[in-house]
Amino acid sequence: MEKKVYITEEEREKCRKVIDAFAELYEIEDEDILLVDAGRYGFVKLQCYTPSYGFEELDTYTDSNSLFEGLWEEWLNLNIFLLASEMQLADVLYDDLFNNLPKKKQSELIRRKDDFAKKAGITP
Repeated sequence: MEKKVYITEEEREKCRKVIDAFAELYEIEDEDILLVDAGRYGFVKLQCYTPSYGFEELDTYTDSNSLFEGLWEEWLNLNIFLLASEMQLADVLYDDLFNNLPKKKQSELIRRKDDFAKKAGITP
C-alpha cells in the first residue's frame, strides 16, 4: 500500500522560507509557539504549552500561503495585544484593540506584512 504524501517538496521548501521569515515570532519569551516539520503531512504549529497537558492548540499546514496567513495573524494579534498593554487599553474588547491604536501605528503594523512576504517569497 502506497503512503499518501500531503505536501510536495517544492511546497515544503516554500513553507521553510515562511517559517524563517517569521523567526522573531518564536523568539518572544512568553509565546509558546513551535513549528514542526511533520514529513509527508506538512508542518504543524503547536501552541499554548502547559506541563500537565502539553500543547493545547495545533494547526497543520500543507501549503505556504496558508502557513504565511496563519503566522501573519499570529504575529499581528500578538503585537496588537502587546501595544494595547503598553497603552493600558486592557479594558477594550479584543476586536476593537486595533482600531484604538493610533493610525500611524496601525499603518506600521500592516506594512510589516509586506516585509514578511518579501522575506518569505510570498505574494500577499
